[in-house]
Formats: sequence, C-alpha cells, structure tokens
Amino acid sequence: MSMHLIAIIDNLRFQDVLDILFLAVVAYHLYLWFYGSKALKALVGLLALGAAFTLAQTWGLFMTTWMFQIFWQVLVLLLIILFQSEIRQVLERVNPLKAIGFRKFATSEDWIPDFVKAVFALADKRIGALIIIRRVDQIREWVTAGQSLEGDPTPELLTSIFQKDSPLHDGAVVIRGGRINEVACYLPLSPDEGLPKEWGTRHRAALGLSERCDAWVVVVSEERGDISLARGGQMVHVDSQEKLSQLVMEAVIPYSIPREKWWEKVRFFLVNRWRAKLGAAFLVSVMWLLLAGQQDFERTIRVSIETKNLPAQMEIVEPLEPKVQITVRGLRKDASSLNEKNVLAKIDLSMASFGRRIFPITRDQILLPNDRIQVVKIDPSKLEFTLKDKP
Repeated sequence: MSMHLIAIIDNLRFQDVLDILFLAVVAYHLYLWFYGSKALKALVGLLALGAAFTLAQTWGLFMTTWMFQIFWQVLVLLLIILFQSEIRQVLERVNPLKAIGFRKFATSEDWIPDFVKAVFALADKRIGALIIIRRVDQIREWVTAGQSLEGDPTPELLTSIFQKDSPLHDGAVVIRGGRINEVACYLPLSPDEGLPKEWGTRHRAALGLSERCDAWVVVVSEERGDISLARGGQMVHVDSQEKLSQLVMEAVIPYSIPREKWWEKVRFFLVNRWRAKLGAAFLVSVMWLLLAGQQDFERTIRVSIETKNLPAQMEIVEPLEPKVQITVRGLRKDASSLNEKNVLAKIDLSMASFGRRIFPITRDQILLPNDRIQVVKIDPSKLEFTLKDKP
C-alpha cells in the first residue's frame, strides 16, 4: 500500500465514513434489485471499466485516459436508452410516498375464498394457470400483449379462461383490486440458470416478473397439478387452501410486522445476506480510496516556528516553542501526507531588538514538501517575541 493511501486512511473524517456507508447501502440495494437480471451483468462490466479508467488516471496513462473520457460521453446516452426500464423501476422503488403509507391495496378480501377455490379446482383438473396479483408497482412495462377483460376471479371464469380450448389460455391473468382486468399476458422469463429442471415456462415467467417488481404470481402446474407462488424472486410451494388464502391476504392487505427488540434487528441486519453487504462495503471502500486522492481537500495542522539569524547578544524569553496553525489546500493525496515533521515555518530575527517585538508570519515563510499545496490561512498571522540581552 502506498504512502498516499496510508495517509488518506489515517486522516479519515466522519464525513468520509458516512460517504462510504451511504454508497455501500446504495450499491447493496442496486445488487438486490438487479440480481438475476441481465442488467446486473452489464453493471459489473461497467464497474470493471470504471476501475480500469481510475487506474489509468492514477498511473498517468494519457492515451488510455483520453479514450475512456470519449467513451464515457457516449456510454451515458447508451445507459439511459438500454436501461430506461430499470432506471424507472429504481426511481419508483425509492419513492418516499411508499415509506409514509401512500399505498394502494384492495379494500376488501371477500374475493379471496372464491379465488382460492378456483386455483385448487384448476390444480385438481391439471389445468395450467398463471395468475398475477398486482400490488403497488406498475407492471405494464414488463407485461406484453394482453386483452382487457373485467370480471370476478371465480372458479367458473378462471376455468373458462385457462382450459385448453380457450383462445385466452396461453398467457397470464392480472388481478387488481380483487378483480380480473387483463388476460393473455406474456411475462419476462427469469434468466436464472440454476432453476429446477421440472419447472416449465410458467414457473420461469412467474419468477421473472417477481424479480422485477413487487407483484406476486400464482402458478398451477399442468403436468403435476402443483400450486406455487412467486414473490421477490423466490418460489413458495402451496399445499393447502389455508396457506394460499394467507399468502394472498398478505399480498393485498396491509399487515403490521411484530415489533422486534433492537438487538434482534441489529443481528438480522448483520446476518441477513452478509456476503452481499460485505462485498458492497469492500467494493465501495476500494473505489473510494482510489478516487479520494484526487479530491480537492483542505487540512489544518499546527507547525513549529524555527527562528534564524538571531543576533548573538540576544536570547528569546518567550515564546520558547513558537507554533502557528496553518490551513492548506490541495489534492487529498498530497494534503493528507502533511504533518509536523515535513512542514516548517521559518522566521528571520536578524533585525530584532530588545523588548517585545511583533513579527508577521507570511505564506513564503511556510516550507511545504511540494508546490502542489497552497497555504490559505495562517493563525495567528503575527507572533510577539520578548527578547533580552544574553547574560
């Protein structure tokens, strides 16, 4: 590790720690939001390019840095075009209105018993089905095709939609506010390559939508008659009507989470997905250290005053160890390396006389290790010396 990095670490401020923690939280949530999607692979590639650009700047590779600067200007436009849906999704998820309770859920759960009966009736008849329970997030950007149809999710209607002879059976049904409002919808497939082999297109489509928004998707397997529910990129097996009723009610009706003790919350925060959190913190810390050296930085230190050319017949009564406080500005990698050993102020006392005398301290009297650092303030700007005849 270079001396510059050691100096930067030694001079970490509270603002720096807060900066790293905030960016680590952002990086962690971006990883969660884009996990399993093609966008994550693109973000990893961009991160690698950013690291290469930073190293090129640090090592003074002029041509490489110049090429990267041209490339980044075009890349910003490409990112907005290619990831416009992901960017919109992230902005919707950080919407502060969600945090203070402006959510739209179904106001009644009267439709749930009939819906649960309909799902198990489909499973008993081995009729495959894909049913989206829309919650808060918009799903229009992920759902293609689709035809409007208004109706209650009753066994009769759902059976007529998903039976093989129906022209609407090949697709998903959207339920919003306890009513069917769209049928024959096609969903994005999950890119996860580690899914069980027995899962078909319906399961992969259900996971694909749940990975991209907060919708929950009920899947009925045509081959096995099994019922599953996809939420948050995870598949939950449903083996009873009571369990499906409970899950659907959680999806459409606000419920309060039991209060946990503070140490239980801290433990859960530290243990839950700890590898992803540690990786995000490490990655952000490394990038911060690489970039921090180029930051315009101010630092205040106390330096000793060295007197010179004092007449031989005189001696200093006070101050015996004069010091001043200086504020310097420059690149952080240079300013962080300053200390009392490599910074010195010199004052010429050749014109001194007996008694109390005031001498100004100017910028040209401050000796710095290099000329990339500037002195912006000296406190005090004058020193008073008391001189007497040497005995």
